[in-house]
Amino acid sequence: MALALLIAMPQGQWQGNGINPEASGSPMSTNHLAQRMETVQPNAIGELLKFGADPGLISFAGGYPDGSLFPLAQLNDVYQTAILQNGAQSLQYTVSDGDPKLRAQLAARSTAKGTTCTSDNILILQGSQQGLDLVAKMLVDPGDIIVTESPTFLGAIIAFHPCQPRYVGIPMDENGMKTEVLEQRLKEGLKPKLLYTIPDFQNPTGVTLSFERRKHLIALANQYDFMILEDTAYRELRYVGVEPATLKSLDTQDRVIMLGSLSKVLAPGLRLGWANGSVSMIQKLGLLKLAADTQCSTLNMAAASLYLERYNLDAHIETLRDAYQRKKNLMLETIRLHFPQEVSFTDPEGGLFTWLTFPNDFDSTRFMRDYALSKAKVAYVPGSSFFPNANELNHARFNFSGQTDANIVKGISALGALLKLEMAKLS
Repeated sequence: MALALLIAMPQGQWQGNGINPEASGSPMSTNHLAQRMETVQPNAIGELLKFGADPGLISFAGGYPDGSLFPLAQLNDVYQTAILQNGAQSLQYTVSDGDPKLRAQLAARSTAKGTTCTSDNILILQGSQQGLDLVAKMLVDPGDIIVTESPTFLGAIIAFHPCQPRYVGIPMDENGMKTEVLEQRLKEGLKPKLLYTIPDFQNPTGVTLSFERRKHLIALANQYDFMILEDTAYRELRYVGVEPATLKSLDTQDRVIMLGSLSKVLAPGLRLGWANGSVSMIQKLGLLKLAADTQCSTLNMAAASLYLERYNLDAHIETLRDAYQRKKNLMLETIRLHFPQEVSFTDPEGGLFTWLTFPNDFDSTRFMRDYALSKAKVAYVPGSSFFPNANELNHARFNFSGQTDANIVKGISALGALLKLEMAKLS
């Protein structure tokens, strides 16, 4: 997806991506740009992934759901109804905080799943990505500290960068962010304004924050006075195991703003997500939403509301879970068969990604550029993109949901053969 192509990079590297404004003949120079634009720049990842236009390329890079599973007949029905029965109402302006009926439906769905709220706690967004942008604008001043998992979602870094924060990354293990490390940093004087986390099937690693660490994180936020932005875009795509409580459901001081999305469970083209927070926070976010884009699509909101009214979203999600669990198992089994033993990977209980770790002296960006793209016709996202401060080169994120079974086997097998040759050179 587009977010996988962009992240901040030093200004001197613009030329390598072909968009240096001073060299392009454009009358605009960098003297006309706001200071924040120094952090809104393309990355070499875009140079590598431009090969995605090649129809022969097998891409494990984007966070794509399986388009063959979109409920096309049902969506056709609700869009026709929204236009033919509701007419001009579905094509007119509406309130900036979102269709009232859809907000009520999402609040009821959240409450039924253990995170109690009302429609007054819900703001409809252009996907949860807009929530990352608006929350940062609302809370973060230049120089403020944002704590993230290390690694973290590169789309969040893109959204936060224009606010010019400083980042502190907290390491992870199989149980998510090491909150004991965070506590030690806080005791040493760390004063974050905001903590951003994907506690369920984290992007990029696929790991889930344990229940004990969730409670610990809430206690630390209360004690050290910082806000938490909880991104739950993948939460409903759990294949195995027990679902831990959301951070928002454990929140007793209105410190958590939770983001949700229909992109991964219905269709990303709807561009519909939501924020769930205290009434005062939602009202402030609503003012920023109004300034940004006035409102989400009236038609898309009406269609989504009709879908929730007429059809069983949970039954559709079960179909997704079964399909994605099969694809995940197929990818991991193919990795076990064909990759060198030195390569480790996560085995997530849900979500869309696995995180690969190569030997310390392996550069996954160089390998993709020099070998994977040209010889195996395979793309992935090199891991260095996901670290806000560090530059760890020996990781990669692989998406298993967006490709067919045949392409998973073909792509992973071809990549494994090249990796074995490369590892032999390094040994």
